[in-house]
Amino acid sequence: MPHPYVDKDECISCESCVQICPDVFHMDADGKAEADPAADESKECIQDAMDTCPVECIHWRD
Repeated sequence: MPHPYVDKDECISCESCVQICPDVFHMDADGKAEADPAADESKECIQDAMDTCPVECIHWRD
């Protein structure tokens, strides 16, 4: 099952994904977004976070 991941090299720490889908995304110790691959959240919520990311650094990974 695909799960989201964040390309931390591209992340600008805007926290939009955290605001949209806080059960999946959080900020790590370096202030970059991180996705919890085990989170049980709707794909719609995750896709909304992806679509809102200003630098498009959130992707699906198998």
